[in-house]
Amino acid sequence: MKRYCLALDLKEDTKLIAEYENYHKNVWPEIIKSIKESGIEVLDIYRTGNRMFMIIDADDDFSFEKKAAMDTANPIVWEWEKLMWKFQQPLPWARTGEKWILMDKIFELP
Repeated sequence: MKRYCLALDLKEDTKLIAEYENYHKNVWPEIIKSIKESGIEVLDIYRTGNRMFMIIDADDDFSFEKKAAMDTANPIVWEWEKLMWKFQQPLPWARTGEKWILMDKIFELP
């Protein structure tokens, strides 16, 4: 099992943030299916202010490249991602078109 932590910002708009959270209370079943089929076993999103953190636990065969290839072939995932851009904004250091940024682990309790 591998763990990944990622970060992304939402737009600073309380109405948009509330709408974003409502979408995540009722994620489309096709999105849930695509996440699970990629090898992700646990996916949690936390928010403070407009900053979000995603924690993923995935099987040993998971890779972001494999997930991206699966997503490219899935028009429902593209529709969801396009919709989510309405609420999301890239982190200041993100490359063009980059959303969730993989975080570096800097500490682990011994």
